[in-house]
Amino acid sequence: MSVIRPEKSDVLLVVDVQNDFCPGGSLAVPRGNDVVPIINELIKRFDHVVLTQDWHPRGHSSFASSHSGQVEFNEIAMAYGPQTLWPDHCIQGSTGAEFHDGLKWTRAELVIRKGFRPAIDSYSAFFENDKVTPTGLGGYLRERGITRVFCVGLAFDFCVRFSAEDAQAQNFETFVIDNACRAIDMHGSAQATRDSLAELGIGLINSTDIR
Repeated sequence: MSVIRPEKSDVLLVVDVQNDFCPGGSLAVPRGNDVVPIINELIKRFDHVVLTQDWHPRGHSSFASSHSGQVEFNEIAMAYGPQTLWPDHCIQGSTGAEFHDGLKWTRAELVIRKGFRPAIDSYSAFFENDKVTPTGLGGYLRERGITRVFCVGLAFDFCVRFSAEDAQAQNFETFVIDNACRAIDMHGSAQATRDSLAELGIGLINSTDIR
């Protein structure tokens, strides 16, 4: 990979670096907090930074606790397709939903909250899990003249993956900064993500490629 120099038409998309996805949180991604210093350095290099924040109401339909007889990490059929059932996490207004204390996020121009509709989950920064309901991020980026999206955060194999895939589908040139992500890795989901990114032509790079 040749050196990438951030331009005025680039955005750093920081996905769900929240307490509940870091060690000690209710849905902790292994070593999730390791991404914080890397992302902080990347934030300094980009003119445009957007964050996403998982923002669930209590009793959200993606929580295993909302379904009698179901257990965490089972998959069920919802009206919009298969849905993994998660531990209760990132509940609106909770400490778990806050950004990691070490994340220097105040330069962000926009925070996209997702997963706030009770009946549908939202992994991607661009669409709910029905793949139809938009968050508005695509239009925002186009109006700002953004052409390249660089994705980082948690988790690599869920919200980062779907955000990157949707960014590419929205005709943004898309990159995932590998060492600025961490994966849950359920049933080979990390490798499946790498395979999907490669198939779609999404660049998988390292933070050292950005100068």
